[in-house]
Amino acid sequence: MTNVVAAILVLGILGYAVFGGADFGAGFWDLVAGGAERGARPRRAIQLAIGPVWEANHVWLIFVLVVLWTSFPETFGSIMLTLFVPLSLAAFGIVLRGSSFAFRKEVSRTSSQRNFGAAFAISSVITPFCLGAVAGAVATGRVPKGGVAGDLWASWLNPTSVLGGVLAVSACAFVAANNLVVEADRFHEPDLSAYFRRRAVGSALVTGVIAVAGIFVLRADAAYLADRLSGVALPIVLVSAACGVGTIVLHRGTTNLRAARAARLLAMGAVVAVVLAWAVGQWPYLLPTSLKIADAAAPRGTLITITVVFAIAALTILPALGWLYWLDQHDFLEAESEAESKSESGAAPEVAPAAKPEPSR
Repeated sequence: MTNVVAAILVLGILGYAVFGGADFGAGFWDLVAGGAERGARPRRAIQLAIGPVWEANHVWLIFVLVVLWTSFPETFGSIMLTLFVPLSLAAFGIVLRGSSFAFRKEVSRTSSQRNFGAAFAISSVITPFCLGAVAGAVATGRVPKGGVAGDLWASWLNPTSVLGGVLAVSACAFVAANNLVVEADRFHEPDLSAYFRRRAVGSALVTGVIAVAGIFVLRADAAYLADRLSGVALPIVLVSAACGVGTIVLHRGTTNLRAARAARLLAMGAVVAVVLAWAVGQWPYLLPTSLKIADAAAPRGTLITITVVFAIAALTILPALGWLYWLDQHDFLEAESEAESKSESGAAPEVAPAAKPEPSR
């Protein structure tokens, strides 16, 4: 039963890495899109892509925290006490990011749009970096067992945590770029599709370089994880690399919507494989190498309850989320259907070349 609940926890992390990561990555591309005129159309595409679903994607994070707190309370206590600073920064970034994204659509002054847009974009980078740093702190064993606090700063300001943060930002940007290629193709914007396709290829290469450099960092700073990644978890690492290479091949070889959708699936697969490799690399520890999963688990009755609740959620909440994503991808949501109808009628579409681009959002 302990392993079942641990697997449920990993599934929640996978969901947040893929769907929440795509949202954070969109914020990264918003940040580097350029000035008000140059970045107007990419930012509008980003707004249309994540607007209908960005709030729902944080359900995964709430799920992970609840399962960790309920099923592995000792581990939860140690992580929260030791990594209070990066977790607080991440929480603040999530709140700031969401409020800024909402408000910048409502204000009319260009200066206000820029301010809210900057807050949205910067927090979209800070938050995944902090979450990646937390993962690095856990992986290196810098979080003590026993529900006590470790070092408040050295626990997450270390080589592996910095690597985890940078890799998280890069992976989010990679997934988002592939997603935005599909969104641009759906709205019949070939120039925007090419714009994001170049960024998808670039982010794939950058992420690969970071991953290779990470081998040497882990060898020096997280020997247990490094040994596992080069041993039992190596096939999963190779799958991630293959998925990354596959996205590059698809983007460089063809430019149609079907290829873009296939590349998006491969990008998601690459991120899923990275998270799975990390999980397998840590097994059987929650806190390497001091606290095993079996030793950290709550009483069996609690674990059974969590499993039952997860089964109920899988039958109710997951179909609802799937339905939301389906509606989003088939242009049934208000913002997208309006943009599509304007494009088909010949009116100036929401995401289209224009002589006078909209102000930065």
